Amino acid sequence: MVDQLPNLGRESEMLSAMGMESMDELFADIPDEVRMNATLPLPGPQSEEEILADARRLLGANVALSQRVSFLGAGLYRNFVPSAVFQLINRGEFLTAYTPYQPEVSQGMLQAMWEFQSMVADLVGLPISNVSVYDGSTAAAEALTCAVRVHNRKALQKDTVWVSGLIPPDRMSVIHNYTQGGGIEVKTLKHNEDGTLDLASAARASGSCGVYVEQPNPFGILDEGLTGLKEILGENTALIVGVQPTSLGIIEAPGEYGADIVVGEGQPLGSPLTFGGPVYGIFACKEAYLRQMPGRIVGRSVDSKGREAYCLTLSTREQHIRRHRATSNICTNETLIALMGAMHMALLGPEGIRDLAIRNMAACQSLKAQIEDTPRLSLLHPDAAHYNEFAISLPGKAADALRYLDEYGIIGGLDLSTWYSEMTNQLLVCATDQTSSEDIDSLVRHLGHWAKEVKG
Repeated sequence: MVDQLPNLGRESEMLSAMGMESMDELFADIPDEVRMNATLPLPGPQSEEEILADARRLLGANVALSQRVSFLGAGLYRNFVPSAVFQLINRGEFLTAYTPYQPEVSQGMLQAMWEFQSMVADLVGLPISNVSVYDGSTAAAEALTCAVRVHNRKALQKDTVWVSGLIPPDRMSVIHNYTQGGGIEVKTLKHNEDGTLDLASAARASGSCGVYVEQPNPFGILDEGLTGLKEILGENTALIVGVQPTSLGIIEAPGEYGADIVVGEGQPLGSPLTFGGPVYGIFACKEAYLRQMPGRIVGRSVDSKGREAYCLTLSTREQHIRRHRATSNICTNETLIALMGAMHMALLGPEGIRDLAIRNMAACQSLKAQIEDTPRLSLLHPDAAHYNEFAISLPGKAADALRYLDEYGIIGGLDLSTWYSEMTNQLLVCATDQTSSEDIDSLVRHLGHWAKEVKG
């Protein structure tokens, strides 16, 4: 009781400063029906040894992904990351550096960030990249709002953007959060039965501020029709392409077929799967969008003595300028994870990135071939070209198949009904450079057995 008296005094002092007399008055705006009145379910005091023992027990319940055979992709992908990346990123210069507001003491970090920008720009075929945003979904949403800022004055469809109807609900949720507050209308592009974009439907988007599509799309389909989409949309509508960056080792860079902005989830380059995060979003664009680009940009110049010098430039984020003039409320970026991506790209080089893409494509094709040869299993889009992943039609519910596979230590993929409610019998499976032929044999054998036994 004696120990609590000083705390009570400070509590009264703070309440008094706010013109209140009690904690109940402080929380009066919280409705009674959502208040928790019970005692918090916390354990009693513990010694350091007891806390450590509890922590080890809880952590011991985790199963590392390396201990399971996994065919789950759906936005995050397993790729081999060289050990050198983890050694380099643990250097104190990277771990302790946050925002290099003082360029005179942060040249090394700024140069590393500039190199990341340069490699992303080369990879996607556009002249400008920022230092990253939070993730792929944030990058997509930021690109759409950026397109509105650039094109709204001349747009026939003012405050309007179009997005692919296949975009997963988690990404659409982020896009909605960004656009609804700004009064931006989001319309949906249709797709054909074969999973490709309906280009006739896409023509309706001409005159809007921007169009967002993905290559490969969420079914893993490489859509050849997207290479002609910019011609349909015209110069006054931004073409925004979301990419899986490792695929750019073998497929054409979106900047080469007219993309104005390229975004994507950078995680496959440099970052392992860590329960969904942290990750980083890439964002690159043409020069017309530079001053409306969100986030940080590192510039390279020369100092008064003619030496190379790096600094944050064209700052448009709300921490740097008047908030109402900011292009975005993005107030940081995933520097550490993005630099892992830069290290990965630098270690691989152009030939290495191509080889990584080929290994991913080869694993996907091997899995497709075995699925096609398995009775009662079929490809949802048999004539399409796929990268990393594709959808399977099953004789029963995908959720049941996943439970069955889990009993054999296999993470079988994504139940597509979690994205599209009507697709209860479809499964999205993924193979990467980390998928062995033994893994594929195991999945096909067990999934084939389940398909043979299920009634459907």
